[in-house]
Amino acid sequence: MEPLVEQIMTPKSKLITVSQLATIREVIAKMKEGKVRSVIVEKNSPGGAYGLLTFKNILQSIVAEDGDIDLLNAYDIMSAPAFSVSRKLDVKYAARMMVNSSIKRLLVIDDNELYGILTMTDIIEVLMDSVENH
Repeated sequence: MEPLVEQIMTPKSKLITVSQLATIREVIAKMKEGKVRSVIVEKNSPGGAYGLLTFKNILQSIVAEDGDIDLLNAYDIMSAPAFSVSRKLDVKYAARMMVNSSIKRLLVIDDNELYGILTMTDIIEVLMDSVENH
């Protein structure tokens, strides 16, 4: 039986979130402190969209702004709405979505509420376990 997304995702409680108004300098500090390469950008209303901000987004914006990042905040450079899946989805479909869209992270969202994040690393670990157990 295939595992569901909720069985292997990183839960919301372990994720680092930032406000849409957080400066890029604040975001970088949080990433460094949490030793992570991405943060979740909170939605600004119940019907709003969660965003994802990765190290790559930040690097691209620093290059584009010629190093002047003090004028930018999370809202300016986040990917929103972020690619997402339901926590009740079979992991194989999430993996297919990642491969087809060339993305490494999917937010886990149901009823427009964040439950966690699923990364390529999470999926690879499950694959490794299944290979070892056969």
